[in-house]
Amino acid sequence: MDILSFKNVSKQHGQGTHTTHVLKDIDLTVKEGEFLVILGFSGTGKTTLINLMAGLDQPTSGSVTFKGKPITGPGPERGVIFQSYSLMPWLTVSGNVGLAVDTVFPNLSRAQKAEKVAHYVGMVGLTAAAARRPAELSGGMRQRVNVARALAMNPEMLLLDEPLSALDALTRANLADEIEHIWEADKKTCVLITNDVDEAIILADRIIALNPDGTLGAEFAVTIDRPRDRIAMNSNDDFKALRADVTKYLMDVGIESRVEGTRLLPGITPIHGMSAPVEDVPDVVASAQKGLIDERFIDFSQLHKVYPTPKGPLTVVENFDLKVDRGEFISLIGHSGCGKSTVLTMAAGLNEISKGAIKLDGRHVEGADPERAVVFQSPNLFPWLTAKENVAIGVDKVYPRASRAERQDVVEYYLERVGLGDAMDKTASDLSNGMKQRVGIARAFALSPKLLLLDEPFGMLDSLTRWELQEVLMEVWSRTKVTAICVTHDVDEAILLADRVVMMTNGPQATIGRIVNVDLPRPRTRKALLEHPDYYRYRQQVLDFLEEYEHGAKPAAKTTSKAIAAE
Repeated sequence: MDILSFKNVSKQHGQGTHTTHVLKDIDLTVKEGEFLVILGFSGTGKTTLINLMAGLDQPTSGSVTFKGKPITGPGPERGVIFQSYSLMPWLTVSGNVGLAVDTVFPNLSRAQKAEKVAHYVGMVGLTAAAARRPAELSGGMRQRVNVARALAMNPEMLLLDEPLSALDALTRANLADEIEHIWEADKKTCVLITNDVDEAIILADRIIALNPDGTLGAEFAVTIDRPRDRIAMNSNDDFKALRADVTKYLMDVGIESRVEGTRLLPGITPIHGMSAPVEDVPDVVASAQKGLIDERFIDFSQLHKVYPTPKGPLTVVENFDLKVDRGEFISLIGHSGCGKSTVLTMAAGLNEISKGAIKLDGRHVEGADPERAVVFQSPNLFPWLTAKENVAIGVDKVYPRASRAERQDVVEYYLERVGLGDAMDKTASDLSNGMKQRVGIARAFALSPKLLLLDEPFGMLDSLTRWELQEVLMEVWSRTKVTAICVTHDVDEAILLADRVVMMTNGPQATIGRIVNVDLPRPRTRKALLEHPDYYRYRQQVLDFLEEYEHGAKPAAKTTSKAIAAE
């Protein structure tokens, strides 16, 4: 039986020449008890779609009905969970959930209301935190309160608008599992908006893509038996095939082909050397290669980071020992709090080394230097400057002997390489988050650094933008072969980018737990990797390690450091 229906629904904003079409000609039915996932990306109208289902917005044309009756506004039969938590900060967990209970069950006694509140708080695993206020909760716990509050409305249908996107990978997976358990227990109809393909396949009975032009795209039936364990799925042929089909479809409709650049780099040399032991690199890179060492180009030797605390010294990272050859790309992965970013900031010279040493090209790392370029999760641009001016700031310092025209050529070359050829003169404040990160990548490469350091560079972006920028990064890196280290929590990103994936144990006293050599052909694309017979084998090795260290576990070391390094 159909519980919700869209018939020829369109939604637009503005009028005349200022009209923006958000959704176009949507025909959609949701069956009672179904778990439907709408897979969309930034700007495709997915939040507008969920708002129409919730009655928070009305269509420009067409009709939206619930059980055959037009939706004219919000109703308790449709519970909504948004990406932001929207909790009352002065109320406890129980108090926030109690607001919903009071609204839906006003005639119950105080004891009966308290019993209902306790039931829903317990359903999301927050009984022990019932008396805490939102400020005392983690992001994942706050979103659990949001889920409990929606459930307390006792809705017939749950509408989830990217409720997990602001969470770290482990918390996101755990909360997704809880939502699935709630759905299975109550058989409520669920509609989830997400941009995560794996999340969609794990949860859905049916997946529908939302195209960038606001139309509904391909539909994929998910017939994989439940329960669907994330680790087990990695060796499930049906999962692999569906994952490949969905990913290819989204990339084909979502990532427009980039115009190849026509600019060439001038033959100028930066004030420091550059690592690029490859043929046919641009002149600016080739001229900077001379005299650099090849082996152990960057050498982490018994690295420690210790912070003073009121209870005594806290060792965050210990005995981090890694040798990286010139031109290697290393992915550094591990659970939140394992010290990945700490290692990266020490390599950048932004964080003092407590013990041990880091050598780059035979010299100790001491303080920040443009020879070590860093791309952070947020690119930290000057909002009043253009993209070109933001990149030029570093270039002017690194190429002091070059002419103004030559330096400008360097800036424009890399901006074009990252797909910003038509947006160089836009101010940073006018750029999307994805475009800002492109500027950050261009700025890092334009410094012709000896070492490129990336700290969760795509962590704040939606999946499609992340996929696109990963390929942009790979394309630009393939031309320079700069030695690079990327911190990430994304298993697929780690494998896509790296020659070696270095996995860190949980902190405190975090260190290298395992290293996986990724012997996959380059240049790499996401599509090609999904079809490679060895890809899921590498993925399984990383997933197994992360599972072993879930929830802060610290299993006994199984290998010596020498064995790890040789693996």
